[in-house]
Amino acid sequence: MPDITLANVTVDCTGSAKDLAAFYAELLGRDLNPGASEFFATAGDSPTLMFIRVPDRTPGKNSVHLDLHTDDIAAGVERAVALGARHVGDFDEYGAAWATLADPEGNLFDIGRPSKD
Repeated sequence: MPDITLANVTVDCTGSAKDLAAFYAELLGRDLNPGASEFFATAGDSPTLMFIRVPDRTPGKNSVHLDLHTDDIAAGVERAVALGARHVGDFDEYGAAWATLADPEGNLFDIGRPSKD
């Protein structure tokens, strides 16, 4: 059986791919690729966050979202909101705590604590 590795997390966007990639690059301390444009941009590697401008987003809830970890959820939420995110809600379920946010284009992502397992 071949090894399969995660190469990219791809996010469709209707606005500038460069602007959305810059949001995540700043939030996660990653580099924005030098060739970033309004149509295509990437941020960091392992895995690479890839942003592609599309004419229409898939309607409804996004089926893929980022789970980001930090030891200080409140500070992580505050930083994301300062960069342009919207705080959607806080959750404490299944032995985990996290906050759900929406990026500047409305894509949902979570900021939570890493598991202590």
